Amino acid sequence: MKKYKHFETNAIRGQMSRSQKKEHSVPIFATSSFVFNSGEEARAVFAEETDGYMYSRYNNPNTDEFVEKLCALEGVEEGLAVATGMAANYLALMPHLVPGDHIVASRSLFTSSHQIITQILPRFGITHTYVDCDDNEGFANAVQPNTKLFFIETPSNPGLDLVDLALIVKIARKNNCLVAVDNSFASPYIQNPGLLGADMICHSATKFIDGQGRTMGGAILGSAEAMEAVRFYSRQSGPTLAPFNAWVLSKSLETLPLRMEKHCENAMKLAEFLESAQGIKSVRYPFLPSHPQYELAKRQMRLGGGIVSFEIEGGYERCIRFIDKLEMVSITPNLGDSRTAITHPASTTHSKLSEEERQMVNITKELVRTSVGLEHIDDIIGDVQQALDRSK
Repeated sequence: MKKYKHFETNAIRGQMSRSQKKEHSVPIFATSSFVFNSGEEARAVFAEETDGYMYSRYNNPNTDEFVEKLCALEGVEEGLAVATGMAANYLALMPHLVPGDHIVASRSLFTSSHQIITQILPRFGITHTYVDCDDNEGFANAVQPNTKLFFIETPSNPGLDLVDLALIVKIARKNNCLVAVDNSFASPYIQNPGLLGADMICHSATKFIDGQGRTMGGAILGSAEAMEAVRFYSRQSGPTLAPFNAWVLSKSLETLPLRMEKHCENAMKLAEFLESAQGIKSVRYPFLPSHPQYELAKRQMRLGGGIVSFEIEGGYERCIRFIDKLEMVSITPNLGDSRTAITHPASTTHSKLSEEERQMVNITKELVRTSVGLEHIDDIIGDVQQALDRSK
């Protein structure tokens, strides 16, 4: 696949070679297996002496196109398409760890990632240390002789805390550790951890990469060395992305730059409105000067992203009344959609955390997370304003 100079061109023109039918848009390869011209060709492909397709659990033209595009956009060597973002996060951990190993992770993680680290990895004798996202010394001090990997989510869900990726990579290199980064909130258009030295980048393609709430998908990308173990583990365990989903997601990448520009523009305007609105206790958005890590955000992100989190004055009851009074904004846990969506993390996406765990990452009962869509910003703000007025 040819690589072009600019992100937008790679997102659109990075595609598989046309078949003899000369199709302009790549077709869907809805097949479980592929035919060989000879027994010797089959042997050579299975022995990995030559490139070729054999079985869609291993590879498929649609998943290959999707992954090759993402690798070009992230600036990394190899990748693998998987069924969901959580499959990608799991694959960033398990193939590289054995009993007795230790990992360091940013404390602010999506609930399912937290459950893997605290509930599943300990079954295999793998321990962890959490560090607050802004505790730079803490990350260095958390390293133990058996530490093998750093797992980072930045910006975090839902608090939009940031981790200094360049610093984490520096610490990891000094201690011969791998670095895996969940880049779902930023997308490849806003942030490229691989270019800062991360070994693996995980995406929930269900979010901004799809962008329209249509399909599930994920991807794990990174260096050829890190991906070797991931590829082996995936082939045996089979968290494969379906060809149709890969085709949809590859098409979605063609509009990712345009969509992310608008998501970020709308999110910035909503965040600025909320900072001066009555009934709002606090606002979190990486590109607001009031964000405690504003300078870091400007340094490692191209734009502020499409998520705004804020707290409602008046406690939990007022917060729920506000959500219930929204007329246009969707109440749904998904994010990255063209439609603006809102959720109450403490009772939905992060409800499996204990109250103590939520407090440690500033997920209060008054906090709401908004995925800012592509509607006209006046309509988004108008709906939020009337809900604030009617929820007093």
